[in-house]
Formats: sequence, C-alpha cells, structure tokens
Amino acid sequence: MLLEREEVLGAAAAAANAARAGSGRWVLLSAPVAGMGRSAALEAIVRQQADGDAMRVGRARGVPEETAFPFGLVRQLFADDEAVPFSAPAGPDEQRLFHRLTTRLTRSAAERPTLLAVDDLHHADEPSRRWIGYLARRIGGIPVLLVATERADPCGPAPFPGPTGVSVALRPLSASAVARIARAAGLDQGSTVTCVEASAGNPALVRALAADLGDGRIPRRPSARSRSRYRDTIADWLRGADPCLRHACLALAAAAEEGLPAGPGLLHRLSGRRPSWRSPGERPVRRLSTLLSHPLAREAVLAAAEPEEIAALRARIAELLDESGAPARAVAARLLRVDRPGEVWMARSLAEAAEEAMRAGHVAESAAYLRHALSGPLDPERRAALTMRLGALELPNNATAGIRRLHTGLDLHTDLRDRATAATALSAALVAGRDPDTALRILHQAGRGATDDELVQVLQTLGALVSSHDGDAWRGAVAGLRALAPTAAPAIEPLVCGLITEYEAGAGLCSAAEALARVRPRLAAPVDPRLRTAWLGSAATLLQWADRLAEARELTGLCLPAPPVPPDLTDAGLQCLLSVRAEAALWAGEFERVVAENAPLVEATAGRGVRLPHLAAMVATARCETGRRAGAWEALDLAGPCGSDSSWEWNELSHARALLHAADGDWQAALDDHLRCGAGQSARDFVSPVATPWRSGAALALTRLGRREEARELAEEELRHARTWGTARAVGRALRAFAATVGGRPALGALTEGAELLRPACAPVELVEVLVDLGRAQIGAGNGRRGRDTLREAHAVALRLAGPAAENGAPATGRLLDLTARALREGGVRNRSGGHELTPAERRVAELAAAGHTNNQISDALCLTRRTVETHLTNAYRKLRIARRTQLVAVLGQ
Repeated sequence: MLLEREEVLGAAAAAANAARAGSGRWVLLSAPVAGMGRSAALEAIVRQQADGDAMRVGRARGVPEETAFPFGLVRQLFADDEAVPFSAPAGPDEQRLFHRLTTRLTRSAAERPTLLAVDDLHHADEPSRRWIGYLARRIGGIPVLLVATERADPCGPAPFPGPTGVSVALRPLSASAVARIARAAGLDQGSTVTCVEASAGNPALVRALAADLGDGRIPRRPSARSRSRYRDTIADWLRGADPCLRHACLALAAAAEEGLPAGPGLLHRLSGRRPSWRSPGERPVRRLSTLLSHPLAREAVLAAAEPEEIAALRARIAELLDESGAPARAVAARLLRVDRPGEVWMARSLAEAAEEAMRAGHVAESAAYLRHALSGPLDPERRAALTMRLGALELPNNATAGIRRLHTGLDLHTDLRDRATAATALSAALVAGRDPDTALRILHQAGRGATDDELVQVLQTLGALVSSHDGDAWRGAVAGLRALAPTAAPAIEPLVCGLITEYEAGAGLCSAAEALARVRPRLAAPVDPRLRTAWLGSAATLLQWADRLAEARELTGLCLPAPPVPPDLTDAGLQCLLSVRAEAALWAGEFERVVAENAPLVEATAGRGVRLPHLAAMVATARCETGRRAGAWEALDLAGPCGSDSSWEWNELSHARALLHAADGDWQAALDDHLRCGAGQSARDFVSPVATPWRSGAALALTRLGRREEARELAEEELRHARTWGTARAVGRALRAFAATVGGRPALGALTEGAELLRPACAPVELVEVLVDLGRAQIGAGNGRRGRDTLREAHAVALRLAGPAAENGAPATGRLLDLTARALREGGVRNRSGGHELTPAERRVAELAAAGHTNNQISDALCLTRRTVETHLTNAYRKLRIARRTQLVAVLGQ
C-alpha cells in the first residue's frame, strides 16, 4: 500500500512520456533519512512504466560493500558488456568509456525506450556515479528515463542538470495516512496514536510499529532484553547512515534525552570538537528532531549506539551547559551518565553540585556526585578533600563505609595541618560510631607528628573534648588542660577554659554564676577556626546548665545548619551543639520542637552504625511529655543497648528510661535506671544534678516504694549539690524531691520555696510538678482554697506547654496535663470548663470574647453598653482565675 506518493508517480509518468517521445528525462527521488519508501516508490514507477513492455528496464542498486570497486553499479546495467573495466581509467580513457556506454544505450533505446532504475545511488562507486552524471547531461536527446533514489537532503545542490529532469523529495506520511495503515493492521486507537507520534510519518517505522503493536510486542526501553521490529529498523538505519547523519541522529537523541531544545546551532555546538563534521541540512535535522522527541525513537537510537559515542555526547552536553553558566546540579546530572569524568572541569562541576545538593538537603544526590568525581583523575590534594567530604556524607547512613572513607582521606593527606584536620573529622566520626578509644588514638598519632606548638595545643584540646566520652580518659584530659591553661595560645584558651569549667560544674566545684563569669567574656574573644564549633558547643553547654536557654540556643544557631541540611557528624563541636539544642528546647518545654528537630536524624541513623543516645533520650522524653508513651519507648529502642564505652550519653539514656518507667508507674524499674545513671555519672566525677538529676528521681521512686530513709538521704545530697550550682531549676527540682521524703510542714516549706524560685525561671516542667505537689500539700494542711488556686495555676502552665492547639480549645494531652487534671479532681476543684460559675450574661460575653470579638462588637451584638461588657468580662476573669482574654479559649473549652 503506497500512500501519498501521487506527486512522485506523476513526475515519473510525465518524464516517461517525454522519454518515449524521444526526449529523455531523469527523475531523482530523495529523502534525508532511511525508511521513507524510496525503493518502494522506485518499484511502483517500474511497474507502472514497464507495463506491457512499454519500456525496456535496466536495474542497478548501490550497496556499501561495493563502493570501493570501480564501475560496480555500471556493470549491473551492462551485465553482458565484458569491456566494462574493473579499474578506473583516467582522463581521456574514462571519457571514451563513458561515450561508448552512452552510445550503446542510445542504440538500444532507439529500438525500444529504456528505463534505468538505480536504487541507493548514494552507495554507488565513484566512477559509476560519474557515468550517471555524464548520462544525465546528455539524456535529453535519447529515449531513456533514468529514475534514481538517493538518501540526501532535497534542499542540497542538484546532482544532475535541471533542464532534463526533476528532483522529488519524499515527504513524511500525514497523520491520516499513518492512521490508515494502523487501522489496516487492526490496531486500536491508543496504538494508532503511538504509530502517529513515534514514527514522524516515516513509512518504514510506521509499518514496523504496526507489526510490533499488532503482535503485542511493544518496543521496550534500552535496558530490556526483548527485541522489536521498530528498534531493529532504527538500528539498521544507524548502521547504514553516513557518519555525519549518524552523529546528528545520536546528538539529537542525546540532547532530547537531556531535555535540550533542538535549536539550529545545537548540532554545531555538540560537534564543536569535530572540525570535519558537516551538518546534514536543516530539513533532515528538523525531521529527526520531530522523530526523536518521542521516547520510543529516542531510546531505540541510544540503544543502537556504541556506549562511547553516547558518553562523548553526554560529556559534550554537560560541557556546553557548564560553559553557559547552568546550575552545577544540572551539569552534574549529565556527568553522572559519563562513565569516567576525565577532565578537570568535570570534577569541579561535580563537587559544586554536591554542595548545592547538600544545601537543599539531598544527601544521597550529593554523595553520588562526589563518588563520580572521585572516579576521575584528580590531583592528590583535591582527591583527599573530596574523599573526606564524601565520608562525612556516608557516615549517617553507613558508619562503616563513612569511617573507612575518612581513613582513606586521612591517608591521602600529606601536609601535617591537613592531616590534623582529617584526623579530627575521623575521630568525631568514630565517636558517633561509639569508638572513642580509636578516636583518641587517631588524634594522638596526629599530634605526635606535629612540630607546630599551636597545632599541638589544638589537637590536645580537641582530644579532651573527645575524652568526655570516656570516663578515665576525661580525668586525664582535664588534668592536661589545667597544665596547658597558663600557656595556652589566646585563640585556644577559651575552649581550654570551657572544658575545665564543664568538668568543675559536673564535679560540684563551681556555681552557675562562676561558670557564666568565665564563659560570657570569652564569647567575644577570637577563637582558632579549627576550634570554633567545639568552643561554642562547650559554651552553649554551660549556658544551658546555667538556665540561659535562649543564649544557648542562639549559639547553636550560629553553626548548626537549618533544615533540610543535615548536620556534619564529623565535627565533634557540632555534635555538642546538637545535644545542647535538643536539651535546651526540652528544658523550655518545647516538646514538639525537640521531636521535629531530632527525631529524623535519630531514625535515619538507627541500625546503621551511628548511635546518638543523647538525642534519642531527648526525643523519648519529649514524646513522653506529649503523651506518646509508645513512641517514647520506640525512640529509646532506636538507640539500642548501652555501648562498651563510658560516654556520658549512656547516662542520659538511662535517665530518660527511668523517667519513662516512672510515667508508667513502674517505680522499681525507674529506681534501677536512676541508680544506673548515677553510677555512670559518679564514675566520671559528675555529682551535680544539673544534667541528670538522678538522685531526685531515685528519691521519688524510693518514696513510692516505702523506703523513705534511703530516699531522704539521696534527696538531701541532691539539694546540697543543687544549692552549690545555684540555678532555680536545679534547686526547685531538688526541693520537690526533698519534700516528698519528709512530708508535713517541712515539705510545705520546701515546696513553697521551690515554687517561688521556679515561677520567674524558664523551667515550666519543674514548675508544674512543684505546684501540683504544693497544691496538694496546701489542701492537706487545711488550706483548701489556696491549694486549689495553686493547682489551677499548675494547670494553666500545663495548658501553655500543650501549645497553641490547647489554647484554641482543641483537645490537649500530655503527662503534665494528666498530672494537673488528676490533682484537680483529687483536690475537689470545681470544673470551670463549662463556665458553671458564670451568669448567663457573663458566659455569653465571655464566649464572644473568646471567639475574637472586640468589646465594641460584643456591645453591638448583645445590645449592651460597653461598660456593661467590660464589667461582665472582669467578673468572668475573676471567677475563672485568669488574667488575659486569650486564656478564655482554653478555659471555656475544657
């Protein structure tokens, strides 16, 4: 079925009539790509014009395998002429041969008009092509019709003289013609659309697709093993195409794969490094672009290409993007398809893209870019730096791989200072992997090779920071810092002072005021850049312990990246800052913030070699406070069992576990974990209750278990250490534990003191707990009204901690809310949540105020004077024991 070739057949018929009348003509059928039906059209012309022996027919076809043999095509036309040579004569000899062949053809055509059908002229040998041209220039006087086909751009120069013939371009089939072929093959509407879109009107592709789709053999992606006629057809094209057309086809496919528009200059830019390359022409490029815009065609071309061809094109596309200033990630995405980035600019682009991806929080993408950059040639210094960076990215997801990569990076560094930096990163990673012993050994080895005194001091102080994860090493490190302090370089001294102060604070040797006096002046002092995060981590820790929570969080914000960028766990200082950020938020009662900021990291690293017990403890405690008890235990399970090291983080984990047991009412388990925490802290000389108030927790558990004497001993010791440190949080918490062990009037006095200390402090959790115990004690002492007021105050603080949802009347839950609600019930406090003590008028006014209406709006709505509205609101505030309009929502919604 030859469709839409009327122009071709008409031109051939006119030329044949002229030839039969004695005026020879030539017709050239051309198309820029294979599969356009040149051979089919030629056969149709032969059948039409040779019907009934109207013309004698001579046939010839050019084949690539015979292009090197002179006169191979001519020999097909004159098969019985043994005088046709097998070598190309030169000069006059060739002219004599051409004349003799043309004369013979003229005599033969005089007897009967002749049609010479020459297929694939572009594959003919050169001498034969010259003779065809010789004939075309003389054909006007002899009854010969020459019909030839050639794969060429019809817009190019005509190979034959214009007056005696015509060139006809074979155009793509229209959509209606393609649909007709598809319907004839029995295809449904969807398959017909595929034929139209994936063939670009090329008859060979239309028929191949129709056959594939009719058989249910849909062309697959290049990675699939199955074959198809469609892909085989395209592969045959590429094999037979001339080098320039093949390169154009591959370049357009690669560009389309990358989403690049096929503009007029694209092929020239992609072929910039091939001076001999020539464009196949605007029209072929346009048609190829149309075809290759469809993924089936594009994938078939790429599947048929040699891997090195596509790799070279992809590299060139990436280079063009790089030169045009495209984003590094756009360039690197193309370079990932290049097996080996062999040029300097490629490694640079990949490294830049890795940083861009990291800033966007795409860790896996960033790591992929760095791995690819490392597969190419790099100078040693650059390779070492990229290896260290990749190790840091790999660490959270695979501690073994990350640490191994960091070891490699350390070995690649030759400069002592660079090795020292690499050693500190590796040591921090080892700490995250719970191997502080090896971390200390790495730092000591780096220090032994250093000759720079300042570098030695830097390594010593960083080693002391790492030593905080090992009880015995920590004591020795602090002794070394004390010896170093008088001679420490000014830029190193702040961290030396900070670490010594941390030890003394934990050992009960200094107060919060003394710690602040040491830290605050040094925050303005210049610090060695290598120690900046470590110093800020130490300073933030002391500020947090001293209840300067806002100041502590401000320091964490100076270094910790904002989400979604993950923290660098190869920085020991950032590890400290992570801990401070989490615990400061917990102490401030910002429980949801603790979970949001830390749970993703805890969950992402769980089971992958990095263990973050302190962060897991903070998440567990925050979830417990918000009433998610099951989620709290899950967070502790993610940290796993205590490690073999004696890090302070395991003590934090034991403390959190004790709090969860207490919330569950399992007082014996709570006591065991508190004592386990205490044993770990005491082994480190950490006796202060500032970080893990285990004695208070143990005293409360012992009291519940009926062992008051033991409880009182622990509570008194806790209170003594708390008063040494001197913060409201520490003292108020210890006073509560002491009150629980003594009871009676002493308990009432201790709780009253605790409440007075905690009310102005930023210690909401401790305040609620002390107020609940104080309210109960006041009611027990016969002062019911005051006790109930105290319990209401505790409940109001608990509501504030529950967040905006509770204040807006939404259901609120949490440990402290449950605690205060139970205390209110036990204390006989009347339920004011429904506003039973309010008059109907007061309640209507209060409800409108809670809904956000102003006094004027309420006055208009209820037809009351503004003064009456204000009086009703004042009475409502007094009866509901609140002070602000915003509290109405929570109280009325109870």
